[in-house]
Amino acid sequence: MDALLEMHGITKAFPGVKALDNVDIRVGHGEIHAIVGENGAGKSTLMKVLSGVYPHGSYDGRIVFDGRERAIRSIRQSEALGIVIIHQELALVPLLSIAENIFLGNECAERGVIDWPETFRRTDDLLARVGLAESPGTLVTHLGVGKQQLVEIAKALSKKVRLLILDEPTSSLNETDSDALLNLLVGFKARGISSILISHKLNEVARVADRITVLRDGGSVRAIDCSGGPIAEAEIIRDMVGRALNDRFPPRTAPALATDAPPVLEVRDWTVRHPQHAGRIVVDQVSFKVGRGEVVGIAGLMGAGRTELAMSIFGRSWGRFAAGEVLVDGRPVNATTVRAAIDAGICYVTEDRKHYGLILDETIRRNISLANLAGIARRMVVNDHAESRIAGRYRRQMNIKSPTVEQKVMNLSGGNQQKVVLSKWLFADPQILILDEPTRGIDVGAKYEIYKIINELAAAGKGILMISSEMPELLGMCDRIHVMNEGRLVGELAAAEATQERIMHMIVGQGRRPDQDRAQGQDRAQVQDRAQGQGG
Repeated sequence: MDALLEMHGITKAFPGVKALDNVDIRVGHGEIHAIVGENGAGKSTLMKVLSGVYPHGSYDGRIVFDGRERAIRSIRQSEALGIVIIHQELALVPLLSIAENIFLGNECAERGVIDWPETFRRTDDLLARVGLAESPGTLVTHLGVGKQQLVEIAKALSKKVRLLILDEPTSSLNETDSDALLNLLVGFKARGISSILISHKLNEVARVADRITVLRDGGSVRAIDCSGGPIAEAEIIRDMVGRALNDRFPPRTAPALATDAPPVLEVRDWTVRHPQHAGRIVVDQVSFKVGRGEVVGIAGLMGAGRTELAMSIFGRSWGRFAAGEVLVDGRPVNATTVRAAIDAGICYVTEDRKHYGLILDETIRRNISLANLAGIARRMVVNDHAESRIAGRYRRQMNIKSPTVEQKVMNLSGGNQQKVVLSKWLFADPQILILDEPTRGIDVGAKYEIYKIINELAAAGKGILMISSEMPELLGMCDRIHVMNEGRLVGELAAAEATQERIMHMIVGQGRRPDQDRAQGQDRAQVQDRAQGQGG
């Protein structure tokens, strides 16, 4: 296959670290090319070189695109060539319409006047190409993450894309939306559009990739031709981490819970309404228990109410509290604010570490101390020496890959950022850790390290509530799994009896009791009646 893109000997250094070391990559016309590697391997840096974020002259090596050597100095220049990158954090303006987002900076205009009929006509055509049945005038804020991803791809198509780069495009999508996106890439391939797919989900990579480039420690270690059939995930992992991971999950022994001991966390009849729409119940009479040393999972599709449940328990930081009670070690506790929840021994590791878990422009040292400033302060004055000592201890204990605790967390890989978030909460000495998508956007090697940390915390007697969209992760890590759907817990499975099929049956309704269905139908009818009474 003729090459559309060749990158030869790409080397990029930052102060104190060589991010890319003599990397080579070749992408053919109409090819889906996957790039895999651990966090910090250099994947995103390589794509920033290609897309002009790091301009020509700031790196060594050559880029050949469509048969000619290119000196790409800006994003605009790369897009003019037909190279378009879609980042993991989507770059859409929530309060603008789909049409406005697609043509932002590339407006259909004549003499400074936007031609709205032409804008909407072209938007309709682009949405049809990506399979999105939405009006061009729909505000992006009203779309789910999967549909926003399709808007980003439609935006790329509007720029006459020839090489589409997708950085972790399915990290926030459920299985249905992920399959639709991957099928779309296969469709683009049939039209001659090449794609570069960066993903930690190796099953997806093995399914659609024509070739795979493996990066490790800033260098390209192997190029894999997939034309002979799918490549085994274990083979890819060995190249990524430099060793075999015989088991994706560390061994775990379920704790022997004392029958007379109260659970470390108990939630009773927890009910929460939507923050803007008071008539809408998002978490509906949820009750569950977590024992000391136990890892309890919550499975469910996107929109089931899992994150809303977790955030509302943690200091009512989401929604309008309606009813319910939180008990720690059998005693009711005040968890009406985040500070009160922390004082009660509850912590929440958010699914969105960059927005809610970290201050990206601050150092590792400052981030680790945030949740427990009292632990390093005397008479309201922070002891910098104590803060550095504590941060250094967690850096070693959690194996955070950084030469110093003074490094800003924005410069860390996703896996190391997640370790900083965990360190922050461990320093607060919680009894209960609520982990919301704890390994999202993290490579298999870093995932294994996070899993070991979770097991160690459970072994130390902590109670772990774990939310994950990856069913194999829940099956491999949890002692019990609750299944959530439409704001309710609809079933519970012990680890020994849990399978992906049984969980999915519960999600689609097979695990509900008749009285649950009747009650939920009544609740839904009441909500609809209230909404109609309010004119909504």
